[in-house]
Amino acid sequence: MSKFHLPYERKRKSNENKFTKWKKLEGGGRRYFYEIKGRYGWKARYVKEVDASENTLKFYQEVYNEKGELIEVHEKYPKEHGHKKIKGVH
Repeated sequence: MSKFHLPYERKRKSNENKFTKWKKLEGGGRRYFYEIKGRYGWKARYVKEVDASENTLKFYQEVYNEKGELIEVHEKYPKEHGHKKIKGVH
């Protein structure tokens, strides 16, 4: 017998292992994320949003400059949109 009782529990455990942090969303979903520090003080945050059954709703990358300001968002799922510059940040 599996230690996972509900169908989404295996996906949830996998997401918890891949992503270092998460927040609960309204409706039982979660927003998972982890950060990677780059050169020159910049960082990238990878974000995965799932519904209550752990089905992926969105996956995107946020890029922050050395001041911690969000400067770019790169939506990857459900549709690839490329890098989008955030207005007002140079």
